[in-house]
Amino acid sequence: MTHFVKVVLFTDSDGRARFREERLALGQGSPQSMLSDVFACGGYQLRVSPVGFQSTFHCTGAPQWCFILGGQMEIGLQGGVSRLFGPGQHFYSADVLPEGATFDPTVHGHWSRQVGPDQLMTLFVRG
Repeated sequence: MTHFVKVVLFTDSDGRARFREERLALGQGSPQSMLSDVFACGGYQLRVSPVGFQSTFHCTGAPQWCFILGGQMEIGLQGGVSRLFGPGQHFYSADVLPEGATFDPTVHGHWSRQVGPDQLMTLFVRG
């Protein structure tokens, strides 16, 4: 069976953001056009970030897909781990603040930044 690799940015049991990969089955359609199940979504939002953009540490407000349409986006985690995403790549951002926690920028969340000479264009799709 064919699979789609879903990159997930999530909040681990210690409250820190981490990456993991999940495999989504593409078991529908035909050999020429393999499809996943249909997933519900709660809307979408487009964003353009200028050259030089960088955020501070923050948590995702609501789980959402992030698809890179143009430019490059780097996501950084606590402890110095980071991952670079370019056009056509994605991640599912689900690193929400743990219930009952008060945001601590030395523990929670991630930062993002535009990388390279081109502005960053992204599509966010609410999960």
